[in-house]
Amino acid sequence: MRAAILAAALVLGACDSAPAARAQAAPQAAPQAAPQAAPGDPSALLAAAPASHWRTIPPQDLIVFETARGPLVVQLNRLFSPRHVAAVEALVAAGRFDGGSIVRVQDNYVIQWVARADPAAKPAPMADEYDRPLAGLTVTPLGWPDAYAEAGFADSWPVGFDSKGGRAWLAHCYGAVGVGREDPPDNGDGTELYAVIGHAPRHLDRNLAMVGRVISGIEQHSSLARGTGPSGFYTSDPEKLPILSARSGSALATPPRFQMLDTASATFAAYRTARVNRRGFFVRPAGGLDLCNLPVPIRQLP
Repeated sequence: MRAAILAAALVLGACDSAPAARAQAAPQAAPQAAPQAAPGDPSALLAAAPASHWRTIPPQDLIVFETARGPLVVQLNRLFSPRHVAAVEALVAAGRFDGGSIVRVQDNYVIQWVARADPAAKPAPMADEYDRPLAGLTVTPLGWPDAYAEAGFADSWPVGFDSKGGRAWLAHCYGAVGVGREDPPDNGDGTELYAVIGHAPRHLDRNLAMVGRVISGIEQHSSLARGTGPSGFYTSDPEKLPILSARSGSALATPPRFQMLDTASATFAAYRTARVNRRGFFVRPAGGLDLCNLPVPIRQLP
């Protein structure tokens, strides 16, 4: 089996009441002041959101990994790692994940699954896709300082960015899916995927190719028994959870239907404010948050 997603040094590893301004390329340099609390709780704001504030996720951007625990649904992101996403899609289309398995569950860190081995396969080397040019992205700023980088949302995905260097990248928030690899210069071929199941390991940002996020089924799979081997790998085949099938959402007889909240919408701005100024149970509202503490709302349609 190929090595863990992390190099040896990482082995022990362990979302203003007005709509946010959309900034082209480089959002404002100075952090926004914490806005005043918006009326209503976050869930009520989402329930009242107009249909135009939700964006339908195309079925072809979804991969459904079926296991005995149920479906693990991954939404792909082509803006940041197009070659790696294409490689994963090709593996799914070829049936390589059918008969694969979840081989690693590391507490407060990641779950990792692998495609079925094929000695005859010779994947072409890929250049790293750890970040991309900031130019061409429209970023909705987070609104508060983030511990790791300038931060915000691009196309309803959490991103870090460097306005001076002109680069942007997907953040390792809960549920984020990346491509496992060996030490550099290996950049991963898509046969090993991992999903974050713990406190956001943002130190991994810009070090691996990020291909998407889990939007359904994370609860059933993050609760798997932890591996007892190094870095949470399972040490015997019976411990591994088989992948029964993996299919593109567009290839299913009944394609899954999901929507994500538009992070440039007025609803998202109000939701963001409500998240940091919650009342009732909260004695002292936080008044701010970091990037991964503002998950983009996603809902499944009947």
